Amino acid sequence: MAYPRSAGSGVIRAARAWVGGRFRPADVEYVDGVITRVDDPSGSARGAQIVPDDAVLLPGLVDSHVHVNEPGRTEWEGFRSATLAAAAGGVTTIVDMPLNSLPPTTTAAALAVKQAAAAPSAYIDVGFWGGAVPENLGRLRPLHGAGVFGFKCFLSPSGVPEFGHLDRAQLAAVMDEIAALGSRLIVHAEDPALLHDDGPLGRDYAAFLASRPAESESSAIDAVIAEARRSGARAHILHLSDGGSLPAIRRAKAEGVDLTVETCPHYLTIAAEEIPPGSAEFKCCPPIRDASNRDRLWEGIVDGTIDAIVSDHSPSTLDLKRTGDGDFGLAWGGISGLQVGLSAVWTEARRRGIPLETLVPLFTTGPADVAGLSAGVIRPGAPAHLTVFGTDDPYPIRAAELLHKNPITAYENRVLRGRIRRTWLHGRSVFDVTEGGPGEAPEFRGAPGGRLLSREGA
Repeated sequence: MAYPRSAGSGVIRAARAWVGGRFRPADVEYVDGVITRVDDPSGSARGAQIVPDDAVLLPGLVDSHVHVNEPGRTEWEGFRSATLAAAAGGVTTIVDMPLNSLPPTTTAAALAVKQAAAAPSAYIDVGFWGGAVPENLGRLRPLHGAGVFGFKCFLSPSGVPEFGHLDRAQLAAVMDEIAALGSRLIVHAEDPALLHDDGPLGRDYAAFLASRPAESESSAIDAVIAEARRSGARAHILHLSDGGSLPAIRRAKAEGVDLTVETCPHYLTIAAEEIPPGSAEFKCCPPIRDASNRDRLWEGIVDGTIDAIVSDHSPSTLDLKRTGDGDFGLAWGGISGLQVGLSAVWTEARRRGIPLETLVPLFTTGPADVAGLSAGVIRPGAPAHLTVFGTDDPYPIRAAELLHKNPITAYENRVLRGRIRRTWLHGRSVFDVTEGGPGEAPEFRGAPGGRLLSREGA
């Protein structure tokens, strides 16, 4: 389902545009919001929008793991604030998770409620995941038919009572159902038998980390691999934090198991040793692990084992984050990072000598492929979703200046390197930071013009 909006026409000229898997000079022409021509620059640039030589032209980024929380918990986040933050981060397409909204997206009727909330408020394009919970197993077809891009399940408690987790027998059953539908199952993979985080844990991050050991992730990932192998279903591992699970994932892929895996900026850019006592803005599940583990995740980025980098933007109110006065067992878990993902990861990649060319697919076609979306490319026929990234721009992070609804972030006071300067959606400029320099207030243009997306063929 799409909601047409007015779209723009024009030409953008860039010395470095991401086309066909590499940076090259290009004139990108778009008409009525669709790219019609991608050529080497020739002739006069008169009338063209020029990308400065110290920036690159990228396809609009895709984030297939975002918790918008509207309706029901809109004080945590909402479609307007989430999509504004996304546009400021160069993201032109998100896929919304089936929780923590009320109702959760576990029925076709609940999906319609969420679509009605998103339609008037979204500044970028939005698709939706469905949820697989004990109550709807065996009855996923109506939600699949309504256009969700796949189904999310938890193998450990989700943190909200209305979205229950699956045991191993239910995992097997849902894999069979997913295979029959031709859908995909996306899995929060932690083994509850190996978790020890009920109740207060204190302000020391090490205690929280010990409560959710890497063995919990590896055990659950092994179970997902086994069921995907048995059933033939498409499976996706969400927010991988355990670098020690990468060898099993590599082996499964080499065997032909239909498996993909994502990780998140916070796992690639923050280490457990850096987290101060009581700093619950760093709490997430699975947890941020140590620096040697972070190195293993980067090995998975470089060798191609990891398919996508996504935000897992999971915001809450300040009160929930500060529950227990910084007790990591009591505070709400989740990282707010939708606006800064590319900047954060590029800052760390530069430090490691990893080129931007390695990252771009992981923020564009990687998550698009996970969701089955036609997005994240600059080519004729594609939507004119484009963004300009100033690769050397300093980007000091202040939570109060970000566009997420609640002013809290794990990136507070970091000075990142690289910032989105401008974003187009369907050829319309929706976000613009001009050449005035760091700290200049961004401009958002026009009314919300995002479209609601459904799975192809729905």
